[in-house]
Amino acid sequence: MLALTGVAGLCFYALLAALGYRALSVLWAARPDPLTMTVLVVATGVTLGLVSYWSGTTQLRRQVGAVPLPPEYAPEVHRRLAAVADRMAAGRPELLVAGLGMPNALAIGGDGGAVVLDQRLLGLLSPAELEALLAHELAHLETNDALLQTVGYSLVQTVAGLVAMLVLPVAVLLGGFARAVAFLRGRPESASESLLGRAQRFALVVVAGIGVLVALLAMGYSRRREFAADARAAEVTDPLALARALAKIERASTPAFGLLTPLYVHGDEDGPLTRLLSTHPPLDERIERLAAIAARTDRRSND
Repeated sequence: MLALTGVAGLCFYALLAALGYRALSVLWAARPDPLTMTVLVVATGVTLGLVSYWSGTTQLRRQVGAVPLPPEYAPEVHRRLAAVADRMAAGRPELLVAGLGMPNALAIGGDGGAVVLDQRLLGLLSPAELEALLAHELAHLETNDALLQTVGYSLVQTVAGLVAMLVLPVAVLLGGFARAVAFLRGRPESASESLLGRAQRFALVVVAGIGVLVALLAMGYSRRREFAADARAAEVTDPLALARALAKIERASTPAFGLLTPLYVHGDEDGPLTRLLSTHPPLDERIERLAAIAARTDRRSND
């Protein structure tokens, strides 16, 4: 019975292999020239990224429950936002307030952009600290960080998906042949330990590794943009005020895991793996860099 099952399985996977090779040969014969193929891949990745960005920003606005902060309720905040916006190239984003689950601010692109403040920040930060934090968020809008990150991630993901499409059929066929041969030998449990079984695992590891690499690249880019936004905010406001704001947010934050967790400043630093998988750099490193910027600024002003 095991032998019959093995023969049937071998025939089935051999048929799959033949159909797969036939499909690949047809696709290869109809392949466009390299330039057209590159344009198609880039256009697909960019289009998917743009759709994801616009739908994501709309969904995020709705999910955080942000509402406009009227100027008459917080005139000083609006005044400082206008002052910082005049020194930057981010336009005049809408100022929103919400309950984010922890004291923090975030920039939302699309439709002119918006800065969302957790309502607790209005009582937690001094005016100078709040201004520096607003400048940090405006820096993200100034360079369209969310848009570039989403489109870039989509483009890399599209290329990775094409590679996975080529590898996964091979993995399926290898696994099928491994199981068929194991049944023919009368030892079904040995399929995973055979050469074909190990080859299948390797192919699956390659596919999984591509996905992990894409995620790590996106997180690494996000951390670099946080440093860049800190530096840009330090150009137009007091870097030490931003450092104090980040420290206060950290002390006041006890976040539970949820939808908005990746957007929070908190998320430090339980170890190298945590830092590698975080979208934000370690707080102590951000504060050290801001302190160094402040020191350089003081030296230049004293020269």
